[in-house]
Amino acid sequence: MTSVLEYHLVHYRRTWRSSVLSTLLLPLLTMVGFGLGVGGYVTSGIDGVSYLDWMVPGLIASTAVQTVIGEATWPVLSYFEWLKVYFAQAAAPLRPTDILGGHLAFMMFRVLLSVVAFLVIAAAFGTLHSPWAVAVLPISVLVGLAVAAPVVAYSASIRSDSYLAILIRFAVLPMSLFSGVFFPIDSLHPVLRAVAWVLPLSHGVDLSRAATLGVNPGLGGLWQLLYLLVWCVGGWLLALSRFRRRLVV
Repeated sequence: MTSVLEYHLVHYRRTWRSSVLSTLLLPLLTMVGFGLGVGGYVTSGIDGVSYLDWMVPGLIASTAVQTVIGEATWPVLSYFEWLKVYFAQAAAPLRPTDILGGHLAFMMFRVLLSVVAFLVIAAAFGTLHSPWAVAVLPISVLVGLAVAAPVVAYSASIRSDSYLAILIRFAVLPMSLFSGVFFPIDSLHPVLRAVAWVLPLSHGVDLSRAATLGVNPGLGGLWQLLYLLVWCVGGWLLALSRFRRRLVV
């Protein structure tokens, strides 16, 4: 697995400049646009805190998800269908477990880079109210893996990138909008509220919000951690089965 991770790191060393601008500029523009712009109209705040402070942890969790979506969709499909990188690695020989694990580890590395940049900008805006804000890092990795693993399994199961557009439109975008990032889940219709709680991002948002605001999540937080772990394990097993089916002759 380490050799596969090293491959992705070496490749990223050549291309990291293309992602620096979006990693730093996107959170800054989002906080200014939504937090200060839209937040200016939400004068009463939410749950006793300003809209900016309430929204930032949701944006951090959403950033983790958006980062892994970018890595777990077209790159995975291209490594199977166009570039054949996975097949070359399997001929090395490497086990499907190593190939999958190394790529997922690189995705979590990308999550950490994005979240650290977001935390620095959030701290500059004074939106972090507890030393427990550092817990956002492992939370982001957990929610990132909970989304990345099943998406990798999906990307490994298709032959055309048209199916990735369907995934983005009918799964990723609704999850980003209805997981409590921009407004409370309690304001949704009961059916949409139930759907939101099934999705992993909503739990990552809640845990990140508790960390940045210094709120004890209690037993509910433990349940949410376990729920995210179920997504991670289930996604890993599903992705591994797809990798074995395509790489093992």
